[in-house]
Amino acid sequence: MASTDRTLINTMINEFDDSVAAGHLSQDRALERVKTSSWWPNWKKDVAEYFQTCDRFQKANRSTVHMDWVTALPPGGDKGYNACLVLVDRYRKTSMFLPCHKDDKAIMIWNNVISHTSVFQNNISDRDPKFTSALWTNLHNPFGTKLSFSTAYHPQTDGLAEIMLQKVEDMIRRFCAYGLEFKDYDGLTHYWCTLIPDLKLAYKT
Repeated sequence: MASTDRTLINTMINEFDDSVAAGHLSQDRALERVKTSSWWPNWKKDVAEYFQTCDRFQKANRSTVHMDWVTALPPGGDKGYNACLVLVDRYRKTSMFLPCHKDDKAIMIWNNVISHTSVFQNNISDRDPKFTSALWTNLHNPFGTKLSFSTAYHPQTDGLAEIMLQKVEDMIRRFCAYGLEFKDYDGLTHYWCTLIPDLKLAYKT
């Protein structure tokens, strides 16, 4: 069924997600249901906007974000980044790579994280002093985010997140092994941090 009536479109999206029969499962599931039975201009955008403004969905599906460091990297870029903060969103199955310095302050890390993510329900990280500081805790408190910590010997992260984090770390290290810059097929060298967009694409595909 094709439609351009806004009221009808909102009603259809509601039925594809909010009804008991739909189960209120996920945006991806709603997209699949719309795809098989309906069409209208910009339908994917409309479904995405619906979920972004759905209070019930946002409260029930706030993500768990796993954070880990890739350190001991060769200084890269104009700012000499020597570390990469990796964030894995378990619910959305997405990741973010944020070049940084291993001694960056917690507030600098927070400003980068919050600008790349939505508010999340649970933040799992190691016991780096930046993540156990009172400042880090106070930054999360207004959002009701729970802080959890893992150690090398007693990880609290689930298996999927561990696999995703390790995969991302392996990708980054392969392109800056032993402190060397990456050289492409044209003989041009690149700092590892300039490869982040391509590595993100490779990870997604």
